[in-house]
Amino acid sequence: MPVRDTDFAVRSILGAMSKSLSEGQRIEIRGFGSFSLTLRPARVGRNPKSGEKVLVPDKWVPHFKPGKELREKVDLYSKSKLENK
Repeated sequence: MPVRDTDFAVRSILGAMSKSLSEGQRIEIRGFGSFSLTLRPARVGRNPKSGEKVLVPDKWVPHFKPGKELREKVDLYSKSKLENK
């Protein structure tokens, strides 16, 4: 597959995923994992330059939860890497 076509396919998929998440939808890719939105509550932060307290408002952030198949493959790969050290 030409690089141009691959680039178009990947950008199309990521664009559709971004649009779905921005509309509050959950995305599930079987065997890989799911993407959803999580509300991060407001908090008091600090300006690193001045040290002054700053109110950070609540916001929605994307959250990824790996699927069982992905977790098992990563675990198997990690174990084999550790055994070869």
